[in-house]
Parts: sequence; C-alpha cells; structure tokens
Amino acid sequence: MAWEYSEKTRRIFTAAVHGEPGTHMGEIDNPDGFGEHGSIVCGDALRFTFRVLQHPTDPVQDVITDARYLTFGCTSAIAASEALCSLIVQGRYTPIGALKITNQDIVKFLDGLPSQKIHCSVMGAEALEAAVFNWAQKRGVDLEKIGVHLKDKGEDEGRIVCKCFTLTEPYIRRKIKELNLRTIADITGAIKAGGACGSCHHAPGGLQDLLDETWGKNGSQPTPEPVSAAASATTEVSPFQLYRKIEKTIAENIRPALQADGGDIEIVDVKDTKVYCRLSGACAGCPGANATLKLMVERTLKEAVDEKLKVIAL
Repeated sequence: MAWEYSEKTRRIFTAAVHGEPGTHMGEIDNPDGFGEHGSIVCGDALRFTFRVLQHPTDPVQDVITDARYLTFGCTSAIAASEALCSLIVQGRYTPIGALKITNQDIVKFLDGLPSQKIHCSVMGAEALEAAVFNWAQKRGVDLEKIGVHLKDKGEDEGRIVCKCFTLTEPYIRRKIKELNLRTIADITGAIKAGGACGSCHHAPGGLQDLLDETWGKNGSQPTPEPVSAAASATTEVSPFQLYRKIEKTIAENIRPALQADGGDIEIVDVKDTKVYCRLSGACAGCPGANATLKLMVERTLKEAVDEKLKVIAL
C-alpha cells in the first residue's frame, strides 16, 4: 500500500518531475553554494546548489536568488527538496539566514509527511548546511567568528553503526539529540538507521545502546528484538533453507519498502549464490530500478543472509 501523502505533497512532486515553471529541479552551473547529503546506497541522495546576489561590501548580506536540487529518491525526497528551495527563494534569505529553516519547516510546508519519510526532510536540511559552508569558504566568511557553527564531515566520521545505510556513531548520536529521538522507531523514521536488516537495533554499541547512553535507560524506550536479524553466513545450509531465508528477508525487510512506493519484487530463481529477481509495479519502470536491486536488495540480502549472495536482474 502506498504512503498517504498530503494533497500538497503530491501536487509539488508532480509539478517538479514535469518541470513546471517555478519549480527547482536541476543544477546551477558554477554555483555560489554547493552541498550534498545522503547516499544512493541508502536509497536517497541530494545535491543542492544556490546562487546569490552578492552584496558589494558585506558578503554576510548576500541574498539567495536561486536554488536547485538533484535528488535520487522517492516522492517525499523530491517533494522535500522542492519545498526547501521554495522556502529559501520565496523568503529572500541570506545563506546564513537560510540555516534557520529546519526539517520541521519543510514538513510543515508539505502539510505533513508520513513518519517513515521524515528522513527526507532531514536530508534537505543537511545538504543546505553543506552548501552554506561551501559559500562561506568561497566568500571568505568566518562562520565561527560570527557565531555560526556548522558540522563538518569530519565530525561525523567514526564507527559505522548501521552498515546497511553506512551511518556512523557520531552522526547518529548528533541526530538523536538534535531531533529528540527516543526510540529505535524514531531513529529509523528520521534518518533511516536500522531500517533494513535490523541487526544494529540491539547489537552491542547499536541503536538502543546509543539511546540509553544519551537519555538514560529510563529516558529511552526500548523496542522489541527485530524479527529478522543478520544471519550467520558461516553455518552450512541446504539450497532449500537458503531459499527460505532469502524469501523471509525479502518478505520482511525489502518488499514492504517497495510496496510502500507502489512497487514489488519477485524471486524468479536461486542458483547457488545468485538470486534472480524481477521488480514490478512502479519500480519496474523506475530509472533507478537497477540501482534498487543492486544497492538495496543485494546489500540487504548480504547483511541478513549470506555475504556471498549476488542479485541478478531479470
């Protein structure tokens, strides 16, 4: 079943993909600000660029006159990117002023988003910060000197907690505090961590441990052990057992995500370590279908079933 998007979200998405006047999908050549966030591996990635009207004497007073985005992702990712650009351009923000726009502002502009899609608005806010940092470097603005502190990429480097989406411990800790995330479901809905194989939910140093360390055991709300955790690839299994594990992982961890956006997946055959699959519905005609099979389906099966598995598209 597809997500229940607001009428405004659907309208903004449709206008953007059809390139209607006043929309912002695209990329600015030689932009004054350039930022990226996300990863195709996790299913969403955003490139954000903007141009400013430069102030003759004070770069802090530059005004953003155009903003564009290139988004690899679902309906909500595109709509949230469009909303971000609209808010910035309509508000005649300076780059520093634009930092006041939060993911909550983006969600409000869209008349709401499903809780499982809030990460799309977070992605836009993160890309905006990266673009403002880039603008400041080009214009010689010392952000720290004027009291603006942005997170650079180095601050989020560290131990990878969620391997499926390559999210690190510092990044997850930061988002738990910034977004007041109290449960594993909150984390998954906001930044996607733990949303695929589920093995990081209760592993040592995993999501529940980070919640407990941030809020205390009474401040966070533990969630039940996930139905499907990463399986050991060292135990010998029969072809039938392997097929059942693959089938179970697809049914529990992959198919719901595809069906949520109008698609589905069919296992055609399994031969040795090769899994022959076919996408259907909205996913079949999607330009990113092959990327979905290789980077989402295959990676999840490697994590949850056997690292030697390889997905073959039919």
